[in-house]
Amino acid sequence: MSDVLNKHFQDVLHVSKSQSGLIQLSVFGAYFIMSIPAGLFLKRFGYKRGVLLGLFLFAAGLFLFVPAANSSSFTFFRIALFIVGCGMATLETVAHPFAAGLGDQRTSDQRLNFSQSFNAIGTIIGPAVATYFFFRTTGSIESLDSVKVLYVGIGCIVILIAIAFIFLKVPDFSAEAAHSQDPEAANIDIEPGKELSQHRHFVWAVVAQFFNVAAQAGTWAFFINYGHDVMGFSNERAGGYMSLFMAMMAAGRFLGTYLMRFVAPNRLLAIFASANILMCLIVAQDLGWPSYIALLMINFFFSIMFPTIFSLGLKNLGSHTQHASSFISMGVVGGAFFPLLMGLIANQNVAHAYYLPIICYVVIFLFGFKFYKVKH
Repeated sequence: MSDVLNKHFQDVLHVSKSQSGLIQLSVFGAYFIMSIPAGLFLKRFGYKRGVLLGLFLFAAGLFLFVPAANSSSFTFFRIALFIVGCGMATLETVAHPFAAGLGDQRTSDQRLNFSQSFNAIGTIIGPAVATYFFFRTTGSIESLDSVKVLYVGIGCIVILIAIAFIFLKVPDFSAEAAHSQDPEAANIDIEPGKELSQHRHFVWAVVAQFFNVAAQAGTWAFFINYGHDVMGFSNERAGGYMSLFMAMMAAGRFLGTYLMRFVAPNRLLAIFASANILMCLIVAQDLGWPSYIALLMINFFFSIMFPTIFSLGLKNLGSHTQHASSFISMGVVGGAFFPLLMGLIANQNVAHAYYLPIICYVVIFLFGFKFYKVKH
């Protein structure tokens, strides 16, 4: 929804494309600040309290949209989005090792991709709802009232989810791992004498996640601008296509989860990264519909990258897992800076801005092709 908010703030608050990229800086910059504290909180208080902290921070940021809209302040909106980002960073740090720990770690890649497939369904609904509220033909599109209504409504839903989570029972993964003698099945550190930073596959996962989210944030932030500026769509029509754009990601995750039964997760990651290098080249050529279809396909191939990088980076880290999760989540800060760089190019030519993510997909390809390996 923040990517639809980009275009809405350009229209209502009269900020440039590069300035609107500060939205992503506010959200993803929070990951850099919050991920390490969230990891420490997780290690001390456990998964359940970590999830609750993330949900309540998330809701607090959403409710701050009301005073931000009342003051029509872009800076206030960015503060609210930063707090939302702190909640997101906490949830990312807690939820991924939580999902990975719910079973055999040899299938953790499939488990994370399957669980994030439902996240992808949310990204289909989000742009559709945001487009309806922000760009609908009825009422004044210059008003921020729709922003208040939408984000307060979501905040209430988040609070209800937090209340429901209070009543859930969470298993003790450390106790389960202690009873397992199979390091391939359980998340056991096969070299417990190593410091976390000495696990090469983990370090590369942090780097790959940085570039992965950088590519994601930049691609998503200017998707509507591409439809408006290059394809000549109205804001409402371009926002409508964003739901299809996100549907491609959901389809990619469900299909990717299935394909991982036959293709090694790292190999599938490398294949999808290669495909996105080609898609970015086609998008940047401004070929009309062929380029726009390639833009839609970027999200299909992007689909498995975030959860797969995360799960590969957490393999065989044992007691380091929670700490490692916070660092991989912190890699999401890549999304804070890349939209600004793409925005500088997009101010002149939106299509040419899509050359930049190629750098990111080359790094992801290298991780999936070689540097994912757990060193024995």
